[in-house]
Amino acid sequence: MANSKYAKFHQYFHLKDINDSLVKANESLYNKLKENYHLPDTSSKLVVDSIRVDSILKFKKYTYLSASVISNSVNEVNNYIVLSRGKKGSLREGMGVVDVNGAVVGIITELNDDYAIVMSVLHKDSHISGKLIKGGETGSLSWDGIEPNMVTLLNIPKSAKVTKGDTVITSGFSTTFPKGLRIGIVKDVLLEKSSNNYKLQLRTSTNFYNLEYVYVLDNAYQEGVSDILKKVKKEN
Repeated sequence: MANSKYAKFHQYFHLKDINDSLVKANESLYNKLKENYHLPDTSSKLVVDSIRVDSILKFKKYTYLSASVISNSVNEVNNYIVLSRGKKGSLREGMGVVDVNGAVVGIITELNDDYAIVMSVLHKDSHISGKLIKGGETGSLSWDGIEPNMVTLLNIPKSAKVTKGDTVITSGFSTTFPKGLRIGIVKDVLLEKSSNNYKLQLRTSTNFYNLEYVYVLDNAYQEGVSDILKKVKKEN
């Protein structure tokens, strides 16, 4: 009887040792899971814009550099997105950012070696040029800080034939975004009281609530164009 009790007592502590070992083994396995590690964003793909630059350069080329989103705000007046890719990942200030479906997200404003800050479309100082896909009229995007995923397109002339459901795309009038990337869908058409223009309320094509991955657009000719523009502005 005594030997039986001793055997059970010994077995209890033996099982405890086994359980402790299993816990430690599981801990080691969990710590090796890939989601616990951050791998540098290094992938890219090449996209050729359809707008001809000239007979020598032919077409503007954009390299799409992938990046994961590690921080994102949507409810502030000035919203920013943090990317886990920076200068070491070939990013630089002024690059455009789109979601995985090619819809506009924002523009890089600051960065260090490993991270980049994106000024979201949902920012009061974001004024990306947008174009109505049907009529071709262009205006400037504005964010009123009220409802996420809703922005306003300003300076559309009253002569424009605008209806709800129209698509707004990038105009291509900058080196940041090529022409034709989706910005949003017209949800309401309002008249500006102080001018003879329409104020269009858009539902953004990008869902800013669930951004996980994006592409940063590297225009092969962006730096060259920016440099010559700076020179002209300085001389004037």
